[in-house]
Amino acid sequence: MQPIVRTPSVNPRAKLGRRLSAAALLVLGVATTAQAQSLQALLEAARAYDAAYLAAKAQLDANRAKAEQAKSRVLPTVGLSAEAFVNRRDSSLNTLDDSFNNQTVKLGASHPLYRPGNHIEVEQAQRALQAAEAQLQAAEQDLIVRVAQAYFDVLAAEDTLTFVRAQKAAVEQQLAAAKRNFEVGTATITDTREAQARYDLVLAQEIAADNDLRVKKLALDQLVGQSNTQPWRLRDDTLPTPTPDDVQAWVQRAVAEHPAVRAAQAQLDIAKLDVRKAQAAKGPTLDAVAQWQWNRAPSNNPPFPYLRNQVASIGVQFNLPLYTGGALDNRIAETVALEDKARNDLEAATRNVSQATRAAFFGVQSGLGQVRALQAAEASSQLALEANQVGYQVGVRINIDVLNAQSQLYQTKAQLAKARYDVLVGQLKLRQAAGVLGADDVKPINERLQPR
Repeated sequence: MQPIVRTPSVNPRAKLGRRLSAAALLVLGVATTAQAQSLQALLEAARAYDAAYLAAKAQLDANRAKAEQAKSRVLPTVGLSAEAFVNRRDSSLNTLDDSFNNQTVKLGASHPLYRPGNHIEVEQAQRALQAAEAQLQAAEQDLIVRVAQAYFDVLAAEDTLTFVRAQKAAVEQQLAAAKRNFEVGTATITDTREAQARYDLVLAQEIAADNDLRVKKLALDQLVGQSNTQPWRLRDDTLPTPTPDDVQAWVQRAVAEHPAVRAAQAQLDIAKLDVRKAQAAKGPTLDAVAQWQWNRAPSNNPPFPYLRNQVASIGVQFNLPLYTGGALDNRIAETVALEDKARNDLEAATRNVSQATRAAFFGVQSGLGQVRALQAAEASSQLALEANQVGYQVGVRINIDVLNAQSQLYQTKAQLAKARYDVLVGQLKLRQAAGVLGADDVKPINERLQPR
């Protein structure tokens, strides 16, 4: 939305205000056109720069590799080892000391035939991968909201600065009029001082608004990893409404699809599998093993100085823990308690998501209501300003009445602009609260923007 400042046609000095306001908008637009970017473009830039999002992607890659590691627990293993030693023998039985060496080469293989704990670890790794995918989705949704919030914060700060400058121009006109009226004797010095005080106040507001705009731009630049970013402005004032317009439908989607709930569910599944793995540790295991060994060592049968042996073996290996000092039983008790904790964590995540979704839904509805109320207030404030300006000219209103009406109008305009931006960000926050926010949800908002 490009702010438009209207001044009453009955005031001949209004043309100057319109020129100053238009000049302020023109200067702001010309200075930023070259670097202007859409919300979609800045979001893509943030994907390649934001540390939190990239950390979540790296965590997913790590969990994917860990899932592949777990698969090796149910596959055969093959190992090769070799030894070579040089020995020095000093014995009282021999009159001469001697030296000798020996070498050994071993090739072994094993394959788990019955190890239920290994298969459970594979299932746990898959659940952990699902949790990491949910966490990455949550990080992406958080990134979308942060970029949109920073984007519209800049637009709101620009609007505030524009309206403050327009108000300064209007107050400057009123100050000039008060000085002229005082010089000709149709007004008191009080009017001049009131206008001067309001002008000084607006100057302070302009400095604060300009600094706030700089801070908001720096925050957006840091988020997307670029410099001098300038967001596009809203093309129109129309705002979307939540679809469906039913809070319970949004809550149901949140409980079923939110990344936090899915991650908590995956952690509960991992805890259940941990109980099964702890119980399986008390049972037997069976492995198939094979080995080939070659050995070369000194011989005690002259005239052969060295003896070479080759041994090949194949078979099965059975293991059953009989007594572990209570370690296995206490491990089972630990995993059962952790399963109960994971179940309560899931319940807490579900409740939090439901509450956040309701709050986000009602926040959007409230924002839409505020926009409608502020639109009405803007029209009323404009009429009030025009009436006060006419009344001041005919002598039924004083200078402070006009100044107050001007201040109310421009404050209302700034509040209305920010309320519109808050509704658009609130729509994204609602979808984030429901866990269904995606990059495609930015496109409808992006289509409402236009280059400067």
